[in-house]
Amino acid sequence: MMFRTELKIKPWGERLDYSSRIVTLGSCFATNISRRLARSKFSVVDSPTGILFNPESIARSMESMTSGRTVDKESIVELGNRYFSYEAHSQISGTTHDEVEAAINSALSTGGKAITESDIIIITLGTAWVYRLRSTGNVVANCHKQPASLFSRELLSVDECVEALERIVSLTPRRLLLTLSPIRHIGEGLEDNSLSKSTLRVAIDRICKAHPERVHYFPSYEIMLDDLRDYRFYASDMLHPSDIAVDYIINKFYDTALSPETLRLKSAVDKIIQATEHRPFNPEAEEYKAFCGRQLEAIRGISGVDLSKEREYFEQMLQINL
Repeated sequence: MMFRTELKIKPWGERLDYSSRIVTLGSCFATNISRRLARSKFSVVDSPTGILFNPESIARSMESMTSGRTVDKESIVELGNRYFSYEAHSQISGTTHDEVEAAINSALSTGGKAITESDIIIITLGTAWVYRLRSTGNVVANCHKQPASLFSRELLSVDECVEALERIVSLTPRRLLLTLSPIRHIGEGLEDNSLSKSTLRVAIDRICKAHPERVHYFPSYEIMLDDLRDYRFYASDMLHPSDIAVDYIINKFYDTALSPETLRLKSAVDKIIQATEHRPFNPEAEEYKAFCGRQLEAIRGISGVDLSKEREYFEQMLQINL
């Protein structure tokens, strides 16, 4: 009997490897992907202006990053002796207006350079619901817990989502991988969340069909809801995927996006990373010295991956035990 509905995902024709430069943008699920890529020593830059949930905010952020535009000073607001910008996530904050302005402009510059140098940009869309600042009519990236009366809430139409995605496509000649975040936005209500996700999914399908040569979709949403449709794959809030679920999804991504040779290399790299986390009962034991020696030998056998920190760690451990 079949107890699962596992997705069959077609491998890419042009795979990623350790020379690929990756940028991730969008919702917190994009950050989950980025952290795992970075842990395995891939070259990745994650969400320079912070987590962004809707396609309009992502498009505007990319426009600022790629054009060299600086942050709108009027978008910076004070809340509880902290300053934030409506154009960025609340993780970019400071105690003065100038501090936040400088931090965001630095993030925009970093992001612009990363996008220009990238081989692929992975964008995770979280919601089609947006909040507009009533005083300007602009969609905000984050409300920063400001009074609800300052904003109007609306659902972007499929056409508006497609228009935002078209702007993103026009900003870079690089390959784009679009994903739909499997995280439910419970604050919107489950019915509004379903409406939002379906709007985004249709928009993604339309943009992929319009640019089949370089815009692709990875079904993280379907993997979570159809393949892993059990609460044991959710975190304690019953909304976010558990670490096991995220690992499962990212491994599906690896199988799709990486060549067999790169997968083998990644496996070797991961073993070295795990070895640095090993805490011996007796660091002075001959067995542990031999263990460190084997890791250094493995590192010397790997090229094209920056394992300098790991090499330094094991050399230091051997030096301590001399």
